[in-house]
Amino acid sequence: MRVKFFTVLMLAIAMMAAACGKSDAALTTAVNDKLKADGVTGVTVAVKDGVATLTGEVADQAAKAKAETSAKAVEGIKSVTNSLTLKPLPVATPAASDQGLTGKANENLKKAGCGTASVTVVNGKATLTGEVPAAKFAECVRTVQEAGITGFDNQLKKGA
Repeated sequence: MRVKFFTVLMLAIAMMAAACGKSDAALTTAVNDKLKADGVTGVTVAVKDGVATLTGEVADQAAKAKAETSAKAVEGIKSVTNSLTLKPLPVATPAASDQGLTGKANENLKKAGCGTASVTVVNGKATLTGEVPAAKFAECVRTVQEAGITGFDNQLKKGA
């Protein structure tokens, strides 16, 4: 009789303990709170039967690992399926063509009133030629530099 009573008592305790576990909704909220506290953004959480699934885009591999570690740290989470993807790297803007740089620099020189000054660009390097009044010299050189040209040969002459 004692064995039956003890067995029934143990089964009742086990069922009560299982019933007291957190619901999937509560676990989802707990994981979201943990991610927020840990500064992890861009992650969507779904929990089913104690298994957390992480989806979304994160900046890098470190953020992906941090999200998984944060989710695993929540009490009641049995395992984590990390389906996070990495945000693509930004695409570099191609450099302007020599012809485009030449046109832009010459247009800027005209707007600045740099007289006979002109620019030619070959392989990204500009050559500034012509003659400008001494008072305009510095402004004309700066105008070419502001056109986005990385290197240049200044053959501009100062006039009277």
